[in-house]
Amino acid sequence: MYRATAKEVQALRQTTGAGMLDCKRALEQHNGDFERSRTWLREQGLAGAARRADRVASQGAVALAVSDVDAAIVELRCETDFVAKADAFVSLVDELAQLVAAKGEAAAVERQDAIDDLKTTLKENIALGRVVRFAIGEGSVVGTYLHVQAERGVNAVLVELKHGTESLAHDIAVHIAFARPAYLRREDVPGDAVAAERATVEAMSRNEGKPEAALAKVVDGRMTGWFKERVLLEQPYAKDDKRSIADLLGDAEVVRFAQVVVGG
Repeated sequence: MYRATAKEVQALRQTTGAGMLDCKRALEQHNGDFERSRTWLREQGLAGAARRADRVASQGAVALAVSDVDAAIVELRCETDFVAKADAFVSLVDELAQLVAAKGEAAAVERQDAIDDLKTTLKENIALGRVVRFAIGEGSVVGTYLHVQAERGVNAVLVELKHGTESLAHDIAVHIAFARPAYLRREDVPGDAVAAERATVEAMSRNEGKPEAALAKVVDGRMTGWFKERVLLEQPYAKDDKRSIADLLGDAEVVRFAQVVVGG
């Protein structure tokens, strides 16, 4: 029977992150063949990951990457914040963001092997989350913001702006990070959602005894407040609530924005 040396076991452990006894068993079952042993360990780890697949991966990390022509956000999900701030986990999500910025959203799956290896090493349900990429238009600038908590990114924002400055784009990105709008403009809100909210507000206003003659005005006022919570251009600016984002922009135009929040 083949006996693995301590040096072989250590080398396999450094490559796979598996335990010493598991590495020794893998090498001895495969007569010292390093690659077959590595594959076997990975398969065993993936089998464990499959059994963990129904666990909620509500933690994780997000990363940003920006070049002159592309920008990307990538989210990697896991089960606990302990794993989310592990060096290997944070390094991989950073690498994925760079890859997506350079090659496109589909490029993230090129590193599925690395994600699977983390499942083995860190023994959690780990999966690729949301992936966003902007190809920056001619004449546009991009603003970014990444909120870091417990040693990893947890709230990432991209904003593409026309006829504005990078400084203004950054200010808008910071606002989005904390105000969390869902839509750019009122017209973007789905009509059925607007209709349902208006019906609810109207019924609520009637139940409060608002006079019928004033009902339309009351409902419109409450709907304006509802839109302000959801629509970027209508929100009060976080640093000066006497100005809306539309006022802050002036002649500048938000082309699009994206926000990815861990657990969101």
